[in-house]
Amino acid sequence: MTFASREALTAVSAVAVLAVGLATIAAQPAAAQAPPGMSTIDKSNPATSAQDAKLRPHPTPPTVTALDKIPVGRLKLPAGFTAEIWSHGHPGARTMVRGDKGTVFMGSRLIGRVYAIVDKDGKREAKVIVQGLTQPNGLAFKDGALYVFAINKVFRYDSIEDKLDSPGTPVELTDKFGLPPEIHHNWKYVAFGPEGKLYVQVGSNCNICEVNPGVHGQIRRYNADGSSMEIVARGVRNTVGFDWHPVTKELWFTDNGRDWAGNAGPQDELNRIPAGMEGANFGFPYCHADGVPDPDVRRPFPCAGVVMPAALTGPHSAGLGIKFYTGNMFPPQYRNIAFIARRGSWNREQKFGYDVMTATPQPDGTAIIQPFMTGLLDEAKNEFYGRPTYVLQMPDGAVLVSDEQNGAVYRISYSK
Repeated sequence: MTFASREALTAVSAVAVLAVGLATIAAQPAAAQAPPGMSTIDKSNPATSAQDAKLRPHPTPPTVTALDKIPVGRLKLPAGFTAEIWSHGHPGARTMVRGDKGTVFMGSRLIGRVYAIVDKDGKREAKVIVQGLTQPNGLAFKDGALYVFAINKVFRYDSIEDKLDSPGTPVELTDKFGLPPEIHHNWKYVAFGPEGKLYVQVGSNCNICEVNPGVHGQIRRYNADGSSMEIVARGVRNTVGFDWHPVTKELWFTDNGRDWAGNAGPQDELNRIPAGMEGANFGFPYCHADGVPDPDVRRPFPCAGVVMPAALTGPHSAGLGIKFYTGNMFPPQYRNIAFIARRGSWNREQKFGYDVMTATPQPDGTAIIQPFMTGLLDEAKNEFYGRPTYVLQMPDGAVLVSDEQNGAVYRISYSK
């Protein structure tokens, strides 16, 4: 049996979606430059130019992949695990959260939409419930309400699962949260923590530059209404995924390293905020990976006082969604380990990532990274066929994986 939905979008609507997405990209303002007096990467530097001379970007347009072309057959998993298509026809598939009544809400970036995926007679149907926002990647759900975070807009849709066909006017919380307006690395990831606070990412407004540590390059937390803001992590270049360890309640987050410094990295990071160290510094822009000084933005002793990563996740692998597994379907050794979706490299000559890894925490606070879902990258051909972006555990213990490139969601299950 395949957990697949009917085509939620026809060929005509798919073309329209692509046109809207590309128009949205064209209409968005350019990435913000560093504030006056702050350093940015010097592309005229001969050393820098030599490092990135062969690097080329390979972005992903917001497309719709036909059901029979979605590469689920390429996916490779450990013995006993199975991958199936759970839903499709929603271009730009990224963040996923589940409502109390079973609706899976999905955010996007360039397509500017928020979807609601509902189950009808064992099949999935995707509805567009919000559109026209600037990169509404950040979603959270609490007490029947869906929180939607775009670049610098925040909305709350109360009782959303009772009115998916007509969500109505949301409660706007933009002024309460006071988020900066810059586009660069400012697409959000948000989630409610164990204590009920709402955690919000605010990325760096550049590839590599000095940032205002009170504004950019951080993880914040608020009350649900946007009051009582606190900074819980600084020196964070671009995290778009975090979760709490089920036992220790410590916050773990992925962080994407800087670009245009060569194929080897600096490597991306998996970080944890040790107990009692909220507000700690994680290095950006002076110190990367496991203690690599930045070659362009320099200061004496750049790694002094920096919390080192729990693990390195590879050069330009673009780790996004992370979730700790707490279900009963998978074998016991998977309990309390994290699944990380790696979207894949953006400008590396030999492509890297495009998979889901596991991170097993160790007693010393580090983690062991191992492959879990592979097959979307053909290393010999240097081609990729999908971009995993987020993971979501379902009530039955299965895990959903969104694929931004194919506009699809895979369901990973286990049976003996």
